[in-house]
Amino acid sequence: MRCPERGSQPKVSSQSSRAFLTRQYPCEECPLRPLSVFRNFEAEELKFVAAMKKGELAVERGATVLVEGSRNAHLYTVLMGWGFRYKLLPDGRRQILNYIMPGDLVGLQGSLMGELQHSVEALSPMLLCIFERGDLHELYRCHPGLAYDITWIAAREEQMLDENLLSVGRRTALERAAYLIAFICERAKGVGLSGGQPVEVPVTQQHIADTLGLSLVHTNKTLRKLVSRKLIAWNGGCTVLDAEGLKKVARWEGLPDHCRPLV
Repeated sequence: MRCPERGSQPKVSSQSSRAFLTRQYPCEECPLRPLSVFRNFEAEELKFVAAMKKGELAVERGATVLVEGSRNAHLYTVLMGWGFRYKLLPDGRRQILNYIMPGDLVGLQGSLMGELQHSVEALSPMLLCIFERGDLHELYRCHPGLAYDITWIAAREEQMLDENLLSVGRRTALERAAYLIAFICERAKGVGLSGGQPVEVPVTQQHIADTLGLSLVHTNKTLRKLVSRKLIAWNGGCTVLDAEGLKKVARWEGLPDHCRPLV
């Protein structure tokens, strides 16, 4: 996957702009809900969310789902696939802010602040549940439990950004890379992306560099150190071989063990 050319602006792909689908997965039969990482819904909450869902959107790998500076009438919950949030400087330099996985809510910032301050791109083919932004008012008015969930999701995003800022500001390059891969690995396992096998993260070295604020050359040298320690394998993407070893290198205790909301 190439970085945008200098001075270019991201564009929504034709696929992402027109691939509205009928409901393949009713909320009552959502494949994510049985996962232990997500809290159980009350019957009335599930009924409301099911009515709030307007359909599903299929997105191709590499498509831009949301564009910085745009206004969007929809919110999305990731049902399948990987993506990432990022910002661009005017000359095309990119900072990846976070990685998106099943269960994540996408587009909340634009819904509450009017205009998106970041873009979202698909790392793999994705399937997104579509919700109308305007239904948030009814959610806050009638369903305090779901309103708390939205607040929790926003607070969790802030927590993740705090940890990322710590990496960029104080961790060494090796610690940064180890933390990032361990963090992605733990999140992926929680939402069933590993299938009981070593987690394969569909990123390029450019993605890692753009996340950690390192040059591509420095990133390559750093990842080779993790490979030499048999913590990861790299063959067109990252395969995690020893997540606990990565956490030790990063001096990171791992994600807290608690249920999270799924909207």
